[in-house]
Amino acid sequence: MLITPAFAQAAAGGDTNSMLMSLLPFALIFVIMYFLILRPQQKKVKEHAELVKNIRRGDTVVTSGGLVGKVTKVVDDDQIEFEISDGVRVRQMRQMISGVRAKGEPAKEKADTAKDETSAS
Repeated sequence: MLITPAFAQAAAGGDTNSMLMSLLPFALIFVIMYFLILRPQQKKVKEHAELVKNIRRGDTVVTSGGLVGKVTKVVDDDQIEFEISDGVRVRQMRQMISGVRAKGEPAKEKADTAKDETSAS
């Protein structure tokens, strides 16, 4: 017998309060990770899905690859066709659209340069 009865009894008799306290840090880490990472990511995914779903003909879109063009045709639920130059049309998966500008919304750079020119005069 290598283990004395005193050691065997101490190992078998565990306190439930100490076990709960040892699991508490893991639970806190999970709660913190949920609020800092998972919840904002889910919100961002929902916003992107809504943005992609509401693409209409005439909208200006920006793809994840950096192409900017005007939507000429909504092919189906998965694809759109947009024009990046006169006579150059591209088909793109809807999920690869990173941004949509409304028909009348000006580009931010043009608006900023116009403000700079008027303030410089």
